[in-house]
Amino acid sequence: MSTLQYPRQERINASPRWDGTRFRNTSQVPRGDPSVSMPSMSEFICGGDRRVPQKPLPSLNPLDTWTRAVGSGLRATWLGHSTVLIEIDGYRVLTDPVWGPRASPSRFIGPKRFQPVPVAIRELPPLDAVIVSHDHYDHLDYTTMRAMRRMSVPIITSLGVGSHLESFGIAPERIVELDWWESYRLPESDLTLHAAPSHHFSGRGLKDGNKTLWSSFVVQSPRHRVFFSGDTGPTAEHAEIRARLGPFDLVMLEVGAWHPAWGNIHLGPANALAAHTLLGGGPLLPVHWGTFNLALHAWDDPVETLLQLAPNTSSRLILPRLGQPVEPAQEFSITPWWRGVDVKAPSARHGSTRMPKAMPFPPD
Repeated sequence: MSTLQYPRQERINASPRWDGTRFRNTSQVPRGDPSVSMPSMSEFICGGDRRVPQKPLPSLNPLDTWTRAVGSGLRATWLGHSTVLIEIDGYRVLTDPVWGPRASPSRFIGPKRFQPVPVAIRELPPLDAVIVSHDHYDHLDYTTMRAMRRMSVPIITSLGVGSHLESFGIAPERIVELDWWESYRLPESDLTLHAAPSHHFSGRGLKDGNKTLWSSFVVQSPRHRVFFSGDTGPTAEHAEIRARLGPFDLVMLEVGAWHPAWGNIHLGPANALAAHTLLGGGPLLPVHWGTFNLALHAWDDPVETLLQLAPNTSSRLILPRLGQPVEPAQEFSITPWWRGVDVKAPSARHGSTRMPKAMPFPPD
């Protein structure tokens, strides 16, 4: 019997990451820059400069492009935050789908979407798999999952997250839960999804912290491999991921919602570039920005900082508009399409949050 067929709690108990009461990261690390204080609740609610754009960002409708064949075999469409439609050698995989209005347990309070999704969920083409990296509200969305109840597509997720999906009405037979380094091959296909380490945490309430696992994922076909970070801070395991599952034709790394005091749970731009190096390079598509106000930095700080830092590295950035399908194998010219939204000049587009030093991986 496959380990995936054992009862959920039995598999959780057997996980090397489970300590008997909760999941833990491989390395214990400091909370970030010790010279920077943790933001207070009032600062998080009211502090920071330019945390949302003055108007919606420009976006494209990808529906016509999705009907056309993918010449290179690999195409990606960023739909906002960490939601990306990956077209890989005839298969379609959707990452962390979030169409809901808030990244919150409440319909009335909590981080509100400032950028609409370029397409309605009902307009999506037929999917072969959906990835849910972990259970935070900006990655696992109740509204979206309720809409997906009527679909037959399998949902590949981290160990324990299936309990949330079932409570949302997703049929258990559609749910595949993976521990790190476990893999799932879609039936009657040559598409495999691998769960891999990340450095983060989980929980949707006050009492369920780290009761479910968090993961990065690799999507593999016979011709291509794509890395999706989910949420992560710096970790030496990015090098191990490269050794075991690379090289990658596309790397999608989170760059937004960071703070120097949170250095171990999100990358931010500098650490994303360091992680990209550990992963072995490949075209870099930044995600986890441009949709929700989840930190104190300016909404465009992640991408503007990437533009400043990337020329000093070997990273090849891909920065498409929302809804713009791109093939990583093709040449891509970077145009700062987001700069026309606000009236301030790009040189003034950084909030008061100090840029942390890059950490290639956290200390033990």
